[in-house]
Amino acid sequence: MTDTQFNLNEYMTAGVKRIVKEAIRATVKDPKESLFMARYAKASKTAAKRRTEFEKQGEHIPPFLIASITSLCNLHCAGCYARENHICSDEKAADQLTADDWTKIFKEANELGIGFILLAGGEPLMRRDILQKAAEFPEILFPVFTNGTFLNDDYISLFDKARNLIPIFSIEGEENKTDERRGNGVYESLTAAMDKIKENHLIFGASVTVTTSNLKEVVSDSFLTDLQDRGCKAVIYVEFVPVTDDSRELAPQDEEREFLRNKLQELREKYTDMVFISFPGDEKTSGGCLAAGRGFFHINSHGGAEPCPFSPYSDINVKATSLREALHSKLFIDLQSENLLLEDHAGGCVLFERREQIEKLIGL
Repeated sequence: MTDTQFNLNEYMTAGVKRIVKEAIRATVKDPKESLFMARYAKASKTAAKRRTEFEKQGEHIPPFLIASITSLCNLHCAGCYARENHICSDEKAADQLTADDWTKIFKEANELGIGFILLAGGEPLMRRDILQKAAEFPEILFPVFTNGTFLNDDYISLFDKARNLIPIFSIEGEENKTDERRGNGVYESLTAAMDKIKENHLIFGASVTVTTSNLKEVVSDSFLTDLQDRGCKAVIYVEFVPVTDDSRELAPQDEEREFLRNKLQELREKYTDMVFISFPGDEKTSGGCLAAGRGFFHINSHGGAEPCPFSPYSDINVKATSLREALHSKLFIDLQSENLLLEDHAGGCVLFERREQIEKLIGL
Protein backbone atom coordinates (compact mmCIF):
# COMPACT_ATOMS: atom_id res chain seq x y z
CA MET A 1 0.00 0.00 0.00
CA THR A 2 1.56 3.31 -1.06
CA ASP A 3 0.88 6.75 0.39
CA THR A 4 -0.85 7.59 -2.92
CA GLN A 5 -3.38 4.81 -2.37
CA PHE A 6 -3.57 5.54 1.35
CA ASN A 7 -4.01 9.29 2.01
CA LEU A 8 -1.56 9.67 4.87
CA ASN A 9 -2.14 13.39 5.37
CA GLU A 10 -5.91 12.94 5.71
CA TYR A 11 -5.40 9.98 8.06
CA MET A 12 -3.03 11.91 10.35
CA THR A 13 -5.17 15.07 10.31
CA ALA A 14 -8.29 13.07 11.21
CA GLY A 15 -6.36 11.38 14.03
CA VAL A 16 -5.22 14.73 15.44
CA LYS A 17 -8.79 16.09 15.27
CA ARG A 18 -10.05 13.07 17.19
CA ILE A 19 -7.42 13.45 19.92
CA VAL A 20 -8.15 17.17 20.33
CA LYS A 21 -11.91 16.58 20.37
CA GLU A 22 -11.58 13.88 23.01
CA ALA A 23 -9.23 16.09 25.06
CA ILE A 24 -11.82 18.88 25.09
CA ARG A 25 -14.50 16.41 26.18
CA ALA A 26 -12.23 15.00 28.90
CA THR A 27 -11.54 18.45 30.39
CA VAL A 28 -15.02 19.95 30.14
CA LYS A 29 -15.49 19.89 33.92
CA ASP A 30 -12.30 21.92 34.47
CA PRO A 31 -12.95 25.48 33.20
CA LYS A 32 -9.30 26.57 33.11
CA GLU A 33 -8.14 23.41 31.32
CA SER A 34 -11.16 23.41 29.02
CA LEU A 35 -10.46 27.01 28.00
CA PHE A 36 -6.86 26.13 27.13
CA MET A 37 -7.93 23.09 25.11
CA ALA A 38 -10.46 25.20 23.17
CA ARG A 39 -7.69 27.66 22.32
CA TYR A 40 -5.40 24.82 21.40
CA ALA A 41 -8.07 23.38 19.10
CA LYS A 42 -7.90 26.62 17.11
CA ALA A 43 -4.09 26.43 17.00
CA SER A 44 -4.32 22.80 15.93
CA LYS A 45 -6.51 23.77 12.96
CA THR A 46 -3.95 26.39 11.94
CA ALA A 47 -1.17 23.79 12.17
CA ALA A 48 -3.20 21.38 10.02
CA LYS A 49 -3.64 24.07 7.36
CA ARG A 50 0.12 24.62 7.31
CA ARG A 51 0.76 20.91 6.83
CA THR A 52 -1.87 20.80 4.07
CA GLU A 53 -0.15 23.66 2.25
CA PHE A 54 3.15 21.79 2.41
CA GLU A 55 1.35 18.67 1.18
CA LYS A 56 0.03 20.57 -1.86
CA GLN A 57 3.64 21.47 -2.65
CA GLY A 58 4.58 17.80 -2.50
CA GLU A 59 6.13 17.91 0.97
CA HIS A 60 4.73 15.81 3.81
CA ILE A 61 5.06 17.22 7.34
CA PRO A 62 4.11 14.87 10.20
CA PRO A 63 2.02 16.31 13.06
CA PHE A 64 4.07 14.61 15.80
CA LEU A 65 7.67 14.95 16.96
CA ILE A 66 9.27 12.95 19.77
CA ALA A 67 12.03 14.90 21.50
CA SER A 68 14.40 13.15 23.90
CA ILE A 69 15.64 16.25 25.69
CA THR A 70 18.13 14.54 28.01
CA SER A 71 20.06 11.31 28.40
CA LEU A 72 19.94 11.53 32.20
CA CYS A 73 17.71 9.14 34.11
CA ASN A 74 17.55 8.14 37.76
CA LEU A 75 15.80 4.78 37.23
CA HIS A 76 16.93 1.44 35.78
CA CYS A 77 13.73 -0.05 34.36
CA ALA A 78 13.87 -3.67 33.28
CA GLY A 79 14.02 -4.02 29.50
CA CYS A 80 14.43 -0.27 28.95
CA TYR A 81 15.11 0.36 25.24
CA ALA A 82 16.81 3.69 26.06
CA ARG A 83 19.47 2.17 28.31
CA GLU A 84 19.99 -0.80 26.02
CA ASN A 85 20.55 1.58 23.09
CA HIS A 86 22.74 3.87 25.26
CA ILE A 87 20.22 6.70 24.88
CA CYS A 88 20.13 7.33 28.61
CA SER A 89 22.54 6.90 31.51
CA ASP A 90 23.24 7.94 35.09
CA GLU A 91 25.53 10.77 34.00
CA LYS A 92 25.02 13.61 31.56
CA ALA A 93 26.58 12.85 28.19
CA ALA A 94 28.69 15.38 26.32
CA ASP A 95 27.33 17.47 23.43
CA GLN A 96 23.69 17.42 24.51
CA LEU A 97 21.46 20.00 22.85
CA THR A 98 21.12 23.19 24.88
CA ALA A 99 17.88 24.89 25.87
CA ASP A 100 18.50 27.41 23.06
CA ASP A 101 18.97 24.55 20.57
CA TRP A 102 15.62 23.11 21.58
CA THR A 103 13.99 26.55 21.37
CA LYS A 104 15.11 26.73 17.74
CA ILE A 105 13.62 23.27 17.12
CA PHE A 106 10.31 24.17 18.81
CA LYS A 107 10.09 27.40 16.79
CA GLU A 108 10.66 25.67 13.47
CA ALA A 109 8.29 22.83 14.40
CA ASN A 110 5.58 25.40 15.03
CA GLU A 111 6.25 27.07 11.67
CA LEU A 112 5.98 23.71 9.90
CA GLY A 113 2.66 22.84 11.53
CA ILE A 114 3.90 20.22 13.99
CA GLY A 115 1.36 20.52 16.80
CA PHE A 116 2.44 17.78 19.20
CA ILE A 117 5.94 17.40 20.63
CA LEU A 118 6.31 14.50 23.05
CA LEU A 119 9.08 15.30 25.54
CA ALA A 120 10.99 12.23 26.66
CA GLY A 121 14.43 11.25 27.86
CA GLY A 122 16.03 9.97 29.99
CA GLU A 123 13.93 11.75 32.56
CA PRO A 124 12.73 15.10 31.12
CA LEU A 125 12.02 16.66 34.51
CA MET A 126 15.80 16.73 34.97
CA ARG A 127 15.89 19.50 32.32
CA ARG A 128 13.64 22.22 33.72
CA ASP A 129 15.38 24.81 31.53
CA ILE A 130 14.06 23.10 28.39
CA LEU A 131 10.54 22.69 29.81
CA GLN A 132 10.49 26.43 30.54
CA LYS A 133 11.35 27.08 26.89
CA ALA A 134 8.59 24.71 25.75
CA ALA A 135 6.13 26.68 27.88
CA GLU A 136 6.71 29.64 25.55
CA PHE A 137 4.97 27.82 22.67
CA PRO A 138 1.27 27.55 23.62
CA GLU A 139 0.42 26.56 20.01
CA ILE A 140 2.18 23.24 20.63
CA LEU A 141 1.01 20.57 23.06
CA PHE A 142 3.89 19.04 24.99
CA PRO A 143 3.08 15.75 26.73
CA VAL A 144 5.97 15.27 29.19
CA PHE A 145 6.73 11.57 29.70
CA THR A 146 8.07 11.31 33.24
CA ASN A 147 8.64 8.73 35.96
CA GLY A 148 7.21 11.27 38.42
CA THR A 149 9.99 11.11 40.98
CA PHE A 150 11.08 14.73 40.46
CA LEU A 151 7.66 16.35 40.73
CA ASN A 152 7.79 19.19 43.28
CA ASP A 153 6.07 22.49 44.03
CA ASP A 154 8.15 24.33 41.42
CA TYR A 155 6.95 21.94 38.72
CA ILE A 156 3.37 22.19 39.98
CA SER A 157 3.64 25.95 39.51
CA LEU A 158 5.09 25.55 36.00
CA PHE A 159 2.38 23.09 34.93
CA ASP A 160 -0.25 25.45 36.31
CA LYS A 161 1.06 28.43 34.35
CA ALA A 162 1.88 26.51 31.16
CA ARG A 163 -1.17 24.37 30.36
CA ASN A 164 0.47 23.17 27.15
CA LEU A 165 2.82 21.08 29.31
CA ILE A 166 0.97 17.94 30.40
CA PRO A 167 2.75 15.41 32.64
CA ILE A 168 2.37 11.84 31.42
CA PHE A 169 3.33 9.43 34.20
CA SER A 170 4.89 6.12 33.18
CA ILE A 171 3.20 3.22 34.96
CA GLU A 172 3.16 -0.52 34.26
CA GLY A 173 -0.10 -1.50 35.92
CA GLU A 174 -0.82 -1.79 39.62
CA GLU A 175 1.83 -1.78 42.35
CA ASN A 176 3.43 -5.20 41.77
CA LYS A 177 3.78 -4.81 38.01
CA THR A 178 5.07 -1.24 38.26
CA ASP A 179 7.65 -1.92 40.98
CA GLU A 180 8.69 -5.15 39.27
CA ARG A 181 9.81 -3.20 36.21
CA ARG A 182 10.67 0.23 37.62
CA GLY A 183 11.97 -0.52 41.11
CA ASN A 184 10.65 -0.86 44.64
CA GLY A 185 8.64 2.12 45.85
CA VAL A 186 8.18 3.68 42.40
CA TYR A 187 4.43 2.99 42.33
CA GLU A 188 3.98 4.73 45.68
CA SER A 189 6.01 7.70 44.40
CA LEU A 190 3.96 7.78 41.18
CA THR A 191 0.58 7.75 42.87
CA ALA A 192 1.74 10.45 45.31
CA ALA A 193 2.72 12.61 42.32
CA MET A 194 -0.69 11.99 40.70
CA ASP A 195 -2.47 12.95 43.90
CA LYS A 196 -0.41 16.13 44.16
CA ILE A 197 -1.37 17.07 40.62
CA LYS A 198 -5.06 16.50 41.40
CA GLU A 199 -4.86 18.49 44.64
CA ASN A 200 -3.70 21.46 42.57
CA HIS A 201 -6.53 21.06 40.04
CA LEU A 202 -4.23 20.10 37.18
CA ILE A 203 -4.57 17.27 34.69
CA PHE A 204 -2.20 14.46 33.80
CA GLY A 205 -2.00 11.35 31.69
CA ALA A 206 -0.50 7.90 32.05
CA SER A 207 1.83 6.03 29.72
CA VAL A 208 1.68 2.25 29.86
CA THR A 209 4.18 -0.07 28.24
CA VAL A 210 2.00 -2.95 27.06
CA THR A 211 3.46 -6.45 27.28
CA THR A 212 2.01 -9.94 27.07
CA SER A 213 2.47 -10.02 30.84
CA ASN A 214 0.48 -6.92 31.86
CA LEU A 215 -2.01 -6.49 28.99
CA LYS A 216 -5.09 -7.76 30.83
CA GLU A 217 -4.24 -5.78 33.96
CA VAL A 218 -3.69 -2.40 32.27
CA VAL A 219 -7.09 -2.48 30.55
CA SER A 220 -8.91 -3.74 33.66
CA ASP A 221 -11.58 -1.72 35.45
CA SER A 222 -9.66 -1.81 38.73
CA PHE A 223 -6.57 -0.22 37.17
CA LEU A 224 -8.40 2.35 35.04
CA THR A 225 -10.94 3.32 37.70
CA ASP A 226 -8.08 4.01 40.09
CA LEU A 227 -6.40 6.26 37.50
CA GLN A 228 -9.71 7.96 36.80
CA ASP A 229 -10.32 8.63 40.50
CA ARG A 230 -6.85 10.16 40.78
CA GLY A 231 -7.69 12.60 37.95
CA CYS A 232 -6.04 10.93 34.96
CA LYS A 233 -7.38 12.30 31.66
CA ALA A 234 -5.38 10.30 29.09
CA VAL A 235 -3.95 6.80 28.86
CA ILE A 236 -1.33 6.12 26.20
CA TYR A 237 -0.64 2.47 25.52
CA VAL A 238 2.82 1.87 24.02
CA GLU A 239 3.62 -1.59 22.71
CA PHE A 240 6.73 -3.12 24.24
CA VAL A 241 9.68 -3.38 21.83
CA PRO A 242 12.12 -6.20 22.68
CA VAL A 243 15.64 -4.79 22.76
CA THR A 244 17.07 -8.21 23.53
CA ASP A 245 16.18 -11.56 22.02
CA ASP A 246 15.33 -13.05 25.41
CA SER A 247 12.54 -10.50 25.93
CA ARG A 248 10.77 -11.14 22.62
CA GLU A 249 8.00 -13.13 24.29
CA LEU A 250 6.87 -9.91 26.00
CA ALA A 251 6.14 -8.17 22.69
CA PRO A 252 2.44 -8.12 21.75
CA GLN A 253 1.56 -10.17 18.66
CA ASP A 254 -1.47 -10.01 16.34
CA GLU A 255 -3.74 -11.68 18.90
CA GLU A 256 -2.84 -9.22 21.67
CA ARG A 257 -3.10 -6.26 19.29
CA GLU A 258 -6.55 -7.35 18.20
CA PHE A 259 -7.60 -7.71 21.84
CA LEU A 260 -6.27 -4.23 22.67
CA ARG A 261 -7.88 -2.65 19.61
CA ASN A 262 -11.30 -4.08 20.52
CA LYS A 263 -10.84 -3.19 24.17
CA LEU A 264 -10.02 0.42 23.32
CA GLN A 265 -13.39 0.84 21.62
CA GLU A 266 -15.08 -0.42 24.76
CA LEU A 267 -12.99 1.80 27.06
CA ARG A 268 -13.68 4.95 25.04
CA GLU A 269 -17.41 4.38 25.46
CA LYS A 270 -17.16 3.57 29.17
CA TYR A 271 -14.62 6.15 30.38
CA THR A 272 -15.92 9.22 28.56
CA ASP A 273 -13.77 11.66 30.56
CA MET A 274 -10.52 9.98 29.50
CA VAL A 275 -8.60 9.88 26.20
CA PHE A 276 -7.21 6.52 25.06
CA ILE A 277 -4.38 6.33 22.54
CA SER A 278 -2.51 3.28 21.28
CA PHE A 279 1.02 3.52 19.87
CA PRO A 280 1.94 2.44 17.29
CA GLY A 281 -1.64 1.17 16.98
CA ASP A 282 -2.95 -0.89 14.12
CA GLU A 283 -0.37 -0.44 11.37
CA LYS A 284 -2.60 -2.22 8.87
CA THR A 285 -5.25 0.50 9.10
CA SER A 286 -2.67 3.32 9.23
CA GLY A 287 -0.88 2.27 6.05
CA GLY A 288 2.16 0.85 7.82
CA CYS A 289 4.63 2.13 10.40
CA LEU A 290 4.32 5.89 10.92
CA ALA A 291 7.99 6.48 11.84
CA ALA A 292 10.69 8.21 9.77
CA GLY A 293 8.54 11.28 9.17
CA ARG A 294 5.39 9.55 7.89
CA GLY A 295 3.47 10.33 11.09
CA PHE A 296 6.27 11.23 13.48
CA PHE A 297 10.04 11.23 13.90
CA HIS A 298 12.52 11.49 16.75
CA ILE A 299 15.24 13.96 17.72
CA ASN A 300 17.67 12.52 20.25
CA SER A 301 19.37 14.50 23.00
CA HIS A 302 22.42 15.08 20.76
CA GLY A 303 20.34 16.42 17.86
CA GLY A 304 20.31 13.32 15.67
CA ALA A 305 17.14 12.91 13.59
CA GLU A 306 16.03 9.29 13.95
CA PRO A 307 13.06 7.35 12.52
CA CYS A 308 11.83 6.43 16.00
CA PRO A 309 13.16 6.16 19.58
CA PHE A 310 13.14 2.38 19.10
CA SER A 311 15.32 2.72 16.00
CA PRO A 312 18.27 4.87 17.10
CA TYR A 313 19.89 5.42 13.69
CA SER A 314 20.63 8.80 12.19
CA ASP A 315 22.48 10.27 9.22
CA ILE A 316 21.72 13.95 9.92
CA ASN A 317 21.89 16.29 12.92
CA VAL A 318 19.75 19.36 13.52
CA LYS A 319 22.76 21.16 15.00
CA ALA A 320 24.06 21.47 11.45
CA THR A 321 20.79 21.69 9.56
CA SER A 322 17.14 22.64 9.87
CA LEU A 323 14.30 20.48 11.12
CA ARG A 324 12.76 20.64 7.67
CA GLU A 325 15.94 19.39 6.01
CA ALA A 326 16.20 16.62 8.59
CA LEU A 327 12.81 15.34 7.42
CA HIS A 328 14.40 14.86 3.99
CA SER A 329 17.37 12.90 5.29
CA LYS A 330 18.61 10.12 3.03
CA LEU A 331 17.75 7.55 5.71
CA PHE A 332 14.13 8.71 5.99
CA ILE A 333 13.73 8.83 2.21
CA ASP A 334 15.26 5.37 1.79
CA LEU A 335 13.02 3.87 4.47
CA GLN A 336 9.94 5.29 2.75
CA SER A 337 10.95 4.67 -0.86
CA GLU A 338 11.95 1.06 -0.23
CA ASN A 339 8.60 0.47 1.52
CA LEU A 340 10.41 -1.00 4.52
CA LEU A 341 7.93 0.75 6.81
CA LEU A 342 5.06 -1.11 5.17
CA GLU A 343 6.44 -4.61 5.64
CA ASP A 344 4.83 -7.23 7.85
CA HIS A 345 6.75 -8.14 10.99
CA ALA A 346 6.63 -10.58 13.86
CA GLY A 347 5.73 -8.03 16.54
CA GLY A 348 6.93 -5.09 18.57
CA CYS A 349 8.37 -2.85 15.87
CA VAL A 350 9.09 -3.26 12.17
CA LEU A 351 12.21 -1.10 12.41
CA PHE A 352 13.56 -3.23 15.23
CA GLU A 353 12.85 -6.35 13.19
CA ARG A 354 14.66 -4.85 10.18
CA ARG A 355 17.54 -3.21 12.08
CA GLU A 356 20.21 -4.98 10.02
CA GLN A 357 18.73 -3.50 6.84
CA ILE A 358 18.73 -0.02 8.42
CA GLU A 359 22.37 -0.39 9.45
CA LYS A 360 23.23 -1.20 5.84
CA LEU A 361 21.37 1.90 4.66
CA ILE A 362 23.61 4.15 6.76
CA GLY A 363 26.77 2.13 6.16
CA LEU A 364 27.23 0.46 9.54
